[in-house]
Amino acid sequence: MNLRFWPRHKKRKEEGNGLFASLEELAGMRRWVHYARHFNRQKTFSARSGDIKSVFKGRGMEFEEIRAYNFGDDVRDIDWRVTARKQQPYTKIFAEERDLEIDIWLDLSAPMLFGTRKELKSVTAAKFAALIGWLALEKKDRFGAMIFDGTKTFWFKPQSGRAQLSAVFKKIAAIGRDVLQKSRYDAGELKKSFRQMEQCAGNRATIFVISGFGGNFAQMRSELGLLAKRHRLCLVDVYDILEEKAPKAGEYLAQYDGQKLIFDSRSRDYRRNYEKYFAEKRREQIDFCRRNDCRRIELRTGTDFYEAVSAL
Repeated sequence: MNLRFWPRHKKRKEEGNGLFASLEELAGMRRWVHYARHFNRQKTFSARSGDIKSVFKGRGMEFEEIRAYNFGDDVRDIDWRVTARKQQPYTKIFAEERDLEIDIWLDLSAPMLFGTRKELKSVTAAKFAALIGWLALEKKDRFGAMIFDGTKTFWFKPQSGRAQLSAVFKKIAAIGRDVLQKSRYDAGELKKSFRQMEQCAGNRATIFVISGFGGNFAQMRSELGLLAKRHRLCLVDVYDILEEKAPKAGEYLAQYDGQKLIFDSRSRDYRRNYEKYFAEKRREQIDFCRRNDCRRIELRTGTDFYEAVSAL
């Protein structure tokens, strides 16, 4: 099957060079679907293990069979009558839900325009969003997307099929190019975007929130909590190694929003406080996921997507 999103006569492929995700790069994420099919390990980032084996599987309501309990099965599905009769645990098996709704909320705003390894955080986030789209297509689920560029939100109603992927990928690539020229960020619009996701997403959808979060997690917490109450929520934290680890000892010149700053990383206290900031941000997200029974995936720029696929 030949899947293309660009004209056949076009000979030269568009390259984002790590600054934005090109259409060809997003389409190329299809190659990772093959690896995702082979992962069937129990992996959870929530307070309760055994809830769902994959964020792409729903908890079906149609009873299928009763079989002996296996490690990793949901204890809530244990059939206590059969267990008492057989003197060993047995569990009920339900048919997997079909035609699920898989949505992404993709952050391509100004804070995502950072990266020291291979590509910007916005590019890594866009590629992961494309991977989710390909997996949804593979499983014949409806795929929806909400893309936030810092001031505007673009919504694609969940649909099945390659045409939906094509439209979403084209928009992601276009926004990725545009934000390089006019990167802006409005915290008020961020909250509006999450409220719009709450209104637009179908009942019990699986939603991937793909962002760097940064210092904005406190602003997102209440809106994310509302999403977690109605949907299966997965936070995808995109970060750069320089955010987690302080740079090598020395003096550095940094510039942001027209202002220049020289900082010295040779101080032990400086390095400790630098890395403490990221660790606290990570703990805050983990605590949120435990309290709201949702999942969390870490995605570092410049690394292979193999680990990201295994987390799914």
